[in-house]
Order: sequence, then C-alpha cells, then structure tokens
Amino acid sequence: MLKNSIFIFFVTYMTACSGIAQKMNDKNAKKIIESCVEAHGGKNYQNLNVSFDFRKFKIKLINKGSMFEYQRSTQDSLHNTVTDILNNNGFRRELNGKLQVLSNIESDKFKEATNAVCYFMLLPYKLLDGGVNSEFVGTIKIENQEYDKVKVFFNKEGGGTDYNDVYCYWINQKTHTLDYLAYTTGGARFRKATKREKVGGIIFQDYENYEILNSTTSSVKYDSAFLAGKFKLLSKIEQTNYKAN
Repeated sequence: MLKNSIFIFFVTYMTACSGIAQKMNDKNAKKIIESCVEAHGGKNYQNLNVSFDFRKFKIKLINKGSMFEYQRSTQDSLHNTVTDILNNNGFRRELNGKLQVLSNIESDKFKEATNAVCYFMLLPYKLLDGGVNSEFVGTIKIENQEYDKVKVFFNKEGGGTDYNDVYCYWINQKTHTLDYLAYTTGGARFRKATKREKVGGIIFQDYENYEILNSTTSSVKYDSAFLAGKFKLLSKIEQTNYKAN
C-alpha cells in the first residue's frame, strides 16, 4: 500500500513538473517575444546610452553587452542633486556626487523605484532576461488589430521582489510592437502604448495607465475588461527630452 502511494505521488509530481517545464519553454511565446524585441530595436539594446526626463527625474539607461547601469537623478528642496545608481555591482545613492549611507529598507525602496522606471522603459527587451518564463495564451482583436497574448512569470531566483506577479503582453501580429501590457503589482493595471519615439535605434513608448475595476480578474483577461469599458484612466506615463549619448 505504501509503495503504491509513493508511486502515485511520484507520477503526480513528475507530471506537474513536466507541465511547468512546458510553460517555461514555450517556443511559440519565445518566438513572439524575439520578433517584438527586434521590432523595437534588436541589437541596439546591447549598446545603449540614452537619457530622458520622466516627471521630476532625469533617467539614464546604459547597456554594454552584459553590463548595465540605470541612473535616476533629481533635485531636493535644497537644490542638492540626488542620484540613485543601479548596476551590476549593486545599488547606491549619491548626494552631490558623495556616497550616502542608507538603511536596508531605504536602499531596497530606492532600488526598486529606480528599477521599476527603467524596467518598463526597456520593454520588450527585458523579456529576454534569464529569470523570465513565457507562455502563449491566445489571440484577441483590440481596436481592429490582431494581437498575440503572452503571459510572463518569473523564477524566484533572479525574478526580483515581485517574482510572484503575472504579467501579460499584447503584441501586434502585423507590426510586432508591444501595444498593451498588464500587471498586478500595486493594483490591477492595464497600459496602452501611445506616443512612440525612436532614439539610438530603439523605440521608446508613452502609455496610458488604466486601473481595471474588478481587481479579482486575472491579468491575462484585462483585455476583456478593457473592451467592456470596465476601467478608469489613472495616469499617463510620458517621457520627454530624449537624448542618445
């Protein structure tokens, strides 16, 4: 009896693992993402040095092969220049060029704020990261355009603090551009790409940021809520003064 129970458990476990592996290695999803990255800039992402303004911040994105650096600078009320720097070596904050001592809580807070802005600006390229798992979940027509839907989730290792979150991306079948995206970190959010600007061979996008009113809806179904009008506009994500350095 015990042997049978062990056997059943083993088969069930291996079947579950096989299913997970299949999702993690979805060749169709990978192909769609690769075409999208190519449409947005392809190899130009690997040698990138671009700055722009986002709200009160000056953002700088640097990629050199496997090396990267993200900078987020602003001025405080005393006109000091505060710069957050995230790169392969970790995170640090500088005040007028001088290293600041931060608590772990402060460091994590500023690090995540810096990474969040830069991560979204580097989509869809960031979907090629090693910690990303993708799954093709179907097609849909939005505003007379056909889209492939790709669900993205993360490994715990290398997946960041929000590795449990599930994202969804709508990629235009004709242009291969990333036109819509959804996520649940901080609330049920659905973004629509609006203005596009090509800088250093890479397409950067502004977005309209919507809240999906039914927060229990799965992020992969936010498109249906959007088409049904069950959303409200929260904000606009806009960048200005792009410069390729």
